Amino acid sequence: MSTQNQRTPRPRRTSLAVPGSSVKMLDKSQELDSDQLFLDLEDSVAANAKDAARRNVIEALHRNRWGERIIAVRVNDWTTQWTVRDVVNVIDEAGARIDCIMLPKVQDAAQVVALDLLVTQLEQSNRLPVGRIGFELQIEDAKGLSNVDEIAAASPRNETLIFGPGDFMASMNMKALAVGGQPDGYAADAFHYVLMRILVAARANGLQAIDGPYGLIKDVEGFRAAAASVAALGFDGKWVLHPSQVAPGNEVFSPGQEEYDRAEEIVEAYDWYTSDSGGSRGAVMLGDDFIDEASRKMALVVVAKGRAAGMARTRSWSSPESS
Repeated sequence: MSTQNQRTPRPRRTSLAVPGSSVKMLDKSQELDSDQLFLDLEDSVAANAKDAARRNVIEALHRNRWGERIIAVRVNDWTTQWTVRDVVNVIDEAGARIDCIMLPKVQDAAQVVALDLLVTQLEQSNRLPVGRIGFELQIEDAKGLSNVDEIAAASPRNETLIFGPGDFMASMNMKALAVGGQPDGYAADAFHYVLMRILVAARANGLQAIDGPYGLIKDVEGFRAAAASVAALGFDGKWVLHPSQVAPGNEVFSPGQEEYDRAEEIVEAYDWYTSDSGGSRGAVMLGDDFIDEASRKMALVVVAKGRAAGMARTRSWSSPESS
């Protein structure tokens, strides 16, 4: 039986991929305004450059200052010879400077449990707070998707489920070459089932759901449309591969000012109307809108996103009592 994850969610509107093989990009990432950076030891690093990239990442973790952003390291998946060395070296040498380990190509819960055991021992041996380092888990093929519920519930360290479209498209033999783009010849959204499956598993276990990359870097409007589509479903954020994608990604996954103001009004008004002062009413009219407990829950989602984005109200609500 799964239990909801109690880790405090952190904003991940945009998560920027930074190749561990590039010292220049590791340093430049300090200037960018993404909510999260993940320093990559996996797909963006050639097999003969893995050791050097690992050293680059560890040195960058000590050298660079990324402020309040979430810092993750994507290690190689469990089928490779690099995974253990990635995890051990990064935590031994820079464990206090990372927030999460990102595990790609997760296929079953046992892989998450194994990572949890390893990270726990490393935290203990390095006198780090046990359980502080979170997990971000990529779902990238049919097996991972079929086991997504068990994967999502496999560790209290879990923070996010991430859709990996490139590997998933390849594993399903989709007719496509652009990562994150729609396959040719299919009129509907080819990823709708996959995205909803991941989203449901994430929400059932108190996790965030993050969409993977959109590989057509120069097509900013295509990126914006892809981000808007998953944001409408309820996803918390999306990967970005280039600085040009950061601003539109942050915008798409933040509420508009009018939407945010209205959500704050709904929460404030409903709390007052359900109090003794407001008559303990569970359903009322707020202007032209009927609001009840479900309205409040929906508004709280928007309020949380707005507050996480640092938004401020531009108007206030006054109770009838104070008018």
